[in-house]
Amino acid sequence: MERALIILAASMGFLGVALGAFGAHGLTRFVEGLEDGALRLDWWKTAAHYHLIHSLAILGAALMIPRVSGAAPIAAGFLFAAGILIFSGSLYTMTLTGIRVLGAITPIGGLSFLAGWAALVFAAFKLN
Repeated sequence: MERALIILAASMGFLGVALGAFGAHGLTRFVEGLEDGALRLDWWKTAAHYHLIHSLAILGAALMIPRVSGAAPIAAGFLFAAGILIFSGSLYTMTLTGIRVLGAITPIGGLSFLAGWAALVFAAFKLN
């Protein structure tokens, strides 16, 4: 499972950098004429920021697996991945489509991030 989470972390990190670069360079032309263009760029920046931070968190969780008995680091890694998909994914989609109702699911991703951090705290108490 350690290898799978490291691959997931690296893949998410790669994607986070690519999406961040798109937001900084290509997205501006797409949203600049829109009434809410500046807000959409802020959504994208927030999504990319949390995406990258939690890609590293997945890596940290993966590196804890051999040092902790139990499933807490594995759960943390997958909770972080779910957070990226739901939190960042909903913000990316809102930015591109303008469908603001997706903001209703964004907090679910935030809760996934929080649960992942809580799982890491639990895992840290069990370090060998």
